[in-house]
Amino acid sequence: MRLVGPNGEQVGIVRVEDALRLAEEANLDLVEVAPMAKPPVAKLMDFGKFKYEAAMKAREARKNQVNTVIKEIKLRPKIDPHDYGTKKGHVERFLKAGDKVKVTIMFRGREQSRPELGRRLLERLAEDIAELGFVESAPKQDGRNMIMVIGPTKKKAEAKAEQRRVREQRPATGEEPAADPQTEPQTDGATAGAE
Repeated sequence: MRLVGPNGEQVGIVRVEDALRLAEEANLDLVEVAPMAKPPVAKLMDFGKFKYEAAMKAREARKNQVNTVIKEIKLRPKIDPHDYGTKKGHVERFLKAGDKVKVTIMFRGREQSRPELGRRLLERLAEDIAELGFVESAPKQDGRNMIMVIGPTKKKAEAKAEQRRVREQRPATGEEPAADPQTEPQTDGATAGAE
């Protein structure tokens, strides 16, 4: 077998018995790192330390891993202009965060005979958010629904890095971040005065 020393130096091709003796003398473990190689490769190392470092690398890789999330927005073909603006704002927020958005138009009753209304609405939405995202999956009819998937132009990791930069700059300038109405706890007048 080919033997590698504890500091990565090449010892050479040795017999298994000699490698085991060298490992015992150095008070290290003999670990086979490439069993399929010709000849197999083994390394002298502290196996407990090796397992710990491998676990730390795996944890770091999981921490930096980006999970793709698909958010869903549901619309109706005859949506009110103000409601459309609200839904468009949600789509923009999701895309800025680096998430994909699945837009569903729900048809009811006679609306099913007019799929072009839903298609026009989806195309209008795609035009309105063109700078933040692109149409990943074109509008298609799926039973009573019409579905379109929009992907973000920014990757999730880029969006997170940008949010982190903005958060770090705020304390330096002394300005407080604006309150997010969705994260603020809702209180009514009776409980607010009781505190």
